Amino acid sequence: MDCDKCDREAVMHAAYSGLHMCEDHFCRSVEKRLRRRIRDDNLLPASATPDEPQTWLIGLSGGKDSVVLTQILHDTFANDPRVELVALTIHEGIEGYRDKSLDACLELTDELDIRHEVVTYEDEFDVQMDDVVEKDPESMAACAYCGVFRRDLLSKYAEEYGADKLLTGHNLDDEAETALMNFLEGDVAQIAKHFDASLGKFAEETPSSVSSAESGEDDETDHNPQTRNDQDSFVPRAKPLRDVPEKEVALYAHLENLPAHITECPHSSEAYRAEIQQLMLSLEENHPGTRHSIMAGYEELAAVAADEFGIGDGKREINECERCGASTTSDICRKCALVESIHAV
Repeated sequence: MDCDKCDREAVMHAAYSGLHMCEDHFCRSVEKRLRRRIRDDNLLPASATPDEPQTWLIGLSGGKDSVVLTQILHDTFANDPRVELVALTIHEGIEGYRDKSLDACLELTDELDIRHEVVTYEDEFDVQMDDVVEKDPESMAACAYCGVFRRDLLSKYAEEYGADKLLTGHNLDDEAETALMNFLEGDVAQIAKHFDASLGKFAEETPSSVSSAESGEDDETDHNPQTRNDQDSFVPRAKPLRDVPEKEVALYAHLENLPAHITECPHSSEAYRAEIQQLMLSLEENHPGTRHSIMAGYEELAAVAADEFGIGDGKREINECERCGASTTSDICRKCALVESIHAV
């Protein structure tokens, strides 16, 4: 099958748009979607200058998503003095897993000449995930512990490094699954938090740092124009890859020969998310475009929820954790509670 944009052989078919694309047009499509998301969400404010640049902290795990995110961000902003990129890798203490992905991170950041920092659960919390899984004091899935610890360290070091934005490699599948889970659980407060934390656009308008000529993709849809509520207690997050399906991210990493470590975590056991993932794959196969439709509607609903339940006007009080000083809605943050529980065993 030939590419719909030229006469070269197609390497992929996007069922949701009907497009067949060759290697070059496909890779450029992924890049355009990421750059358009940066522009549409106003990630680069007009106040950013060479003298006062924005610092963006990238959560770099070494997996396909974060590697692709890092590569495209570098290609886009390497010569732009208004943006400084810093990559942070978190070593959880999983034997035979994170060491290999750390090698991928080191290879990528060395090649791109990006500042790269590494922190560990052992140094920060005196725990390793292999031991946490064995003790399991809260009778939870490993991902429940790990997610709390990772979010805490990303937030902590984003503040420590003076980051203006915290960028993660969540793709379209990740976000559509989270949206569906939040909806099925009836968790309106979490939907509002999701919007304010990473889905809503920033209020300040972006200068034309990315040419509007780069946005002319046939398979994209308009995005929610509403903005997130300010979260002064947190470094704001953003997900520039959230318009790109997971398989397309993986294909991009393969075609661009990026050093991604594509292996499932041995402790991955989120049973509910796995069910949602299978449901999503089935729906997308039978009804192409389902993921895009879910996110388009969810973002509108999340914006409404954020107006009602989000931060600001006394809607949700933010305190400081009595143990570590981190921002929390409780007296003690979830991370400190879990660490204490683990050490008590």
